[in-house]
Amino acid sequence: MLYSKMFGKTKKIVKEYNSINATLLQKAGYIDQVMAGTYTYLTLGIRVLTKIENIIREEMNTIGSEVFMPSITPISLWQQTGRFDTVDILMKTTPANKFALAKNDTEYVLNPTHEEVVTPLAQKFFTSYKDFPFAVYQIQTKFRNEPRVKSGLLRGREFRMKDLYSFHTSAEDLKKYYEKSKEVYTRVFKRLGLGKDTVIAFASGGSFTDDYSHEFQTICDTGEDILFFDKKKNIYYNREVAPSKAPVVKYHDEKILPRKDVLGKGIIGVEELAQYLKIPVEKTTKTLIFETDDNRVIAAAVRGGYDVNEDKLRKIVGCKALKLASAETVKKVTKAEVGYAGILGLPENVALYLDESVANRTNFETGANKTHYHSINVNFGRDIPQPEKFYDIKIAKEGDSSPETNEVYEVMKASEVGNIFPLYTKFSEAFNYKFIDKDGQSKPIYMGCYGIGSSRLMGIIVEKYHDDRGIIWPESVAPYKVHLIGLDMKDESIKQRVRKVYKTLEENGIEVLFDDREETTAGEKFSDADLIGIPYRLVVSKRTGDKIEMKKRGQKEMKLLDLTELLTNIE
Repeated sequence: MLYSKMFGKTKKIVKEYNSINATLLQKAGYIDQVMAGTYTYLTLGIRVLTKIENIIREEMNTIGSEVFMPSITPISLWQQTGRFDTVDILMKTTPANKFALAKNDTEYVLNPTHEEVVTPLAQKFFTSYKDFPFAVYQIQTKFRNEPRVKSGLLRGREFRMKDLYSFHTSAEDLKKYYEKSKEVYTRVFKRLGLGKDTVIAFASGGSFTDDYSHEFQTICDTGEDILFFDKKKNIYYNREVAPSKAPVVKYHDEKILPRKDVLGKGIIGVEELAQYLKIPVEKTTKTLIFETDDNRVIAAAVRGGYDVNEDKLRKIVGCKALKLASAETVKKVTKAEVGYAGILGLPENVALYLDESVANRTNFETGANKTHYHSINVNFGRDIPQPEKFYDIKIAKEGDSSPETNEVYEVMKASEVGNIFPLYTKFSEAFNYKFIDKDGQSKPIYMGCYGIGSSRLMGIIVEKYHDDRGIIWPESVAPYKVHLIGLDMKDESIKQRVRKVYKTLEENGIEVLFDDREETTAGEKFSDADLIGIPYRLVVSKRTGDKIEMKKRGQKEMKLLDLTELLTNIE
């Protein structure tokens, strides 16, 4: 590829974005932002994305068959699974103007994932026990109405993803395939240059199952996720599911004080409240009222400084879904406006779930269940019965330890590069998809789903591999293997020599980007080469004579080689 003919060039000045990948990929001419969360992939960018997806494709072909499903789906399929009204990032298409509306007023879902398409698709082809297990996958564009799209390719409203779906006649067979998928995913990330920094972390199973799902997380200082690592068990947890034990708060020679209600009008946040009451944040209590999908009203409380983990709470309560109670329900339960709920005097029909962090405290605060008031100097055993059991219903934070090993977690940032998820019978039941066993009986089908964000991977690789001059691509995904630079191009002999090198490289099957610009200075060409980040830089100039200068990106050492030596080194 001749640089002069390539669509998309480096830019000296671009807007500084809040993520390294967004800034470098646009500055180096790989992508162009159309709007927040949506990008055009330019010539260099599409080459990198294609290489990433081809590596994924090669590995997925060992465990599944490739298909290609539509981006838009009838709303009725999403209604059949019950997800049309519950998935909070769902987008749909509508006619854009009156002329389009007159032709067809149908609305469709823009798929963020494809369970609603793949399940009825599989149902058309495989129903005998002899057909199982099987798996299909695709690499396709997805759409999600993300609330925050500020990290370049790491989070977009339109993005590329590989999604694979497996089908099984038993939960045991699903689990066996599930473990095999971990091995295949590990190979993918190793080939992409991320293997040494990518770990498998426990994550939420959602409402499908009480089992964990698993995320492949690349340790990255700019990552959006937080991992908790238990060294003793060598287990990583996503923050959303990390079982945690709060550091014990110790009080020295503190007397039990009389409980009283204190006016604190409009003071709801724990930091502000602790300051107002002149007590440590750990002595405040956050109490929330929830409604479950089976029409129960419950209360949950954590120590000040923590937040309630709704996924943990849902599993303990034993419901499929829960949501914060409406202001009307809160007032009915607590007799107070939102923000003043507490653990004292709740109705008997409201089950109270207390996190272990609220234990072992004296003279603590809780909402008074009276608008604008907070109760202070509350104590278990005197003001409220000592609970028979405390739970772990909080979102873990740094300093917490594993309840099982008592090991204080090592906490780190990471970026999710893939996930695997046991769906069990959630979608097969929704479409009444069953298989016929050898005795002619209908039996349930078990499913799993397995995702890798290919466009996100491109951004994460840049976050991991760059320096102050630009990108440093791993060879497996670099747009070209070598970046050939011709200097002194107005000298005809130099021009002929560098073109001969270019032709020889291409004839030997080596991918090469040739900077053939004649009016550009050496400094600009070197700067562009560092920014673009191709693994090997080759220079032909008057100074190199009959040799070719070779330098690996990210290293200082340079070699002068003849053409034969160069081919040997490159290959």
